[in-house]
Amino acid sequence: METAEYVRTLDREGLLLAGAAEEAGADAKVPTCPEWQVRDLLRHTGMVHRWAATFVAEGHTSYHPDGGLPDLDGAELLAWFREGHRHLVGTLADAPADVRCWHFLPAPSPLAFWARRQAHETAVHRFDAEAARGGEPSGIDAAFAADGIDELLCAFHARPKSRVRSADPRVLRVRATDIEDAVWTVRLSQEPPVAERTDAGQADCEIAGPAAQLYLSLWNRLPFPQVTGDDSLAALWRDNSGVTWS
Repeated sequence: METAEYVRTLDREGLLLAGAAEEAGADAKVPTCPEWQVRDLLRHTGMVHRWAATFVAEGHTSYHPDGGLPDLDGAELLAWFREGHRHLVGTLADAPADVRCWHFLPAPSPLAFWARRQAHETAVHRFDAEAARGGEPSGIDAAFAADGIDELLCAFHARPKSRVRSADPRVLRVRATDIEDAVWTVRLSQEPPVAERTDAGQADCEIAGPAAQLYLSLWNRLPFPQVTGDDSLAALWRDNSGVTWS
């Protein structure tokens, strides 16, 4: 996907998130994040949006901490979220392609990284907001979902902080059934997982299903669509793959 596509997706997902949060109300429980209410979701995502925009807008070339969570609630919190989302979208849309700033996953450029990461961050949390609201959730484009699976498996969990480890070497396969060649082989060991987008043959366990369902299940928002083989590897993922803010 091109950077501009990520920015358009970020714009759409943030607007949907805000709309669902407003309908649900700040007190509503978020079933996909059981410890959160909608106010926590808005505070977290709004903080991340402002944090990300700062790197691109101010050109920080080293890590800077986030600005913390706001002491806001209700209509003021929702307005604050919408303002931060608009600022992030505008910052990414207007930034020069060669902007230099800190980023934490491999990417063609810092701008490409931040646009991609924030589009996926916001899409997953939009699903959270719609889960809190209830009713039918908005759809996720299959190609975008496959891109998010790629980011999660090949980048997020390649980092040393990944807790998805196995005492003995095992192979997990992830297969999107609605996109050609959307197959990942994930090698598990006592080190961080090593994933590649290819079908590398024999696997101990395969998780398969439509890309959008796989995407949300790998982010622990939905049950796995289909598991074949050793389902303890699916449980290993479920129990240890959560990404926390720190």
